[in-house]
Amino acid sequence: MTRNRPGWPQLRTQVLAGVLLITLVALAAFDFAAVSALRRYLLDRTDSNLASVVSLYRPGPPPTLTPRRQHIKIPAGQARAASGGFVIVGPRFRLQPSILDQYFLAFIAGHGSPKVFIEGNPNLVPRYLDRISVARRVQTVPSRNGHAQLRLQVVQRAGGTLVASTSIGDVDKTVGQLRLILVLGSVAAALLVASGVVLILRRGLRPIELMASQADRITAGDLTDRVSPQDPRTEVRRLGTALNGMLTRIETSVAERAVSQELTRQFFADASHELRTPLASLRANAELYQQGALTSRPQVDEAMRRITLEAQRMSRLVDDMLRLARLDQHPGQEEDLVDLSALLAGCAERARIAGPGQTWRTDIAPGLVTTGDAELLRRAVDNLLSNVRAHTPCGTVATVTAARPGDTNSIEVSDDGPGVAADELPRIFDRFYRVAPAQASCRGSGLGLAIVAAVVAAHQGTAHAEISPPHGLRIIVSLPADTEQQAAPAGCP
Repeated sequence: MTRNRPGWPQLRTQVLAGVLLITLVALAAFDFAAVSALRRYLLDRTDSNLASVVSLYRPGPPPTLTPRRQHIKIPAGQARAASGGFVIVGPRFRLQPSILDQYFLAFIAGHGSPKVFIEGNPNLVPRYLDRISVARRVQTVPSRNGHAQLRLQVVQRAGGTLVASTSIGDVDKTVGQLRLILVLGSVAAALLVASGVVLILRRGLRPIELMASQADRITAGDLTDRVSPQDPRTEVRRLGTALNGMLTRIETSVAERAVSQELTRQFFADASHELRTPLASLRANAELYQQGALTSRPQVDEAMRRITLEAQRMSRLVDDMLRLARLDQHPGQEEDLVDLSALLAGCAERARIAGPGQTWRTDIAPGLVTTGDAELLRRAVDNLLSNVRAHTPCGTVATVTAARPGDTNSIEVSDDGPGVAADELPRIFDRFYRVAPAQASCRGSGLGLAIVAAVVAAHQGTAHAEISPPHGLRIIVSLPADTEQQAAPAGCP
């Protein structure tokens, strides 16, 4: 697992870059909109002022006055062109020079150059005045001296065109000043946002960093450690809880795997030990025969008898091991209705025939039904009764009891034999576990009760052992009862 891949920015850097990018885009859009709106507003104000100035002048009849100079100032009313023929009638009040200096007005007669220079600042004369487009009433053009940009308004009058212009230098200065203020403010806002995001991310990601450090320690091998979620109301708490749950499952899985591996190793060790004794006996008898040590017919027969017994013992051991392996690999069994009452009665009858030295009693309720594999259940009950025959002396009274308390079938196999010590009861269902050395004639493989536990577990049941007063052993098996259907008799082979 790689923590930080080279070339990949960390989460804090990614979030900071994303927030700054969004902030800068938003600020740039706002700055552009603000500058554009202010420039449009100022130009509209300029156009409105130009329209007001233009509205003060209109054509009129030629008076008898002679202009004093080429650049005519209109003190109280009228002036006419030097070439005669028409005049421009001005306002009936005197315009302040400071106001007149902000504008340039000219009347273009016909198609030629200006015939009358009415009033204004000569620095505001538009370039290419004689080629100004009449189609565009309001336009921005350069000045004749090239030092300023002018806002120009063109109005059609009788006999010519009235042109008014004014500088938009103040507009550009105002817009430029606003642009500078907005740029500096945007930079300051971006720095402030970056600082705030860094502080918030540092505070917000601190619990995740702590959890990552704890996860690193856990990855190093300490699966018992857990992360410590901070505020239970945040997503970090949910992440920590989920991570702890995952670690618990991993720890449980690792522990179960270790236990399974240990059980497997122990199983192979016990199986090897169990197979060693009969194999050694087989080899010894075979070597005696090969070496010619068995000189008489009775000796050969005895050797063959021991070989047969050991071969049968090995066969039972291998069969039991295969059966357990199949139960471990495929715990699901058939789903047939099994008549437990008939099955238990048949098993008890076979035990009575096979073990005449014990006294067998039965108390089996009729109509006990369960769902499962009849052959496996029969094998489990046979193992229970064989355990009594193998480990109790002659004269022992064994009792098989079966009833249905509620939704469970309860099967008890008890005896009044020597019993088992209380500290050994939890282990009697372990594989290859023996309470005490058995006699050679009845020595088992140590897998009988293990098969019982596996079969019962495969049928969703339970099995446990307890002391049967005063000193015997009682094994209780519980199996689910099927009360809705009637079972077909299981019978006994």
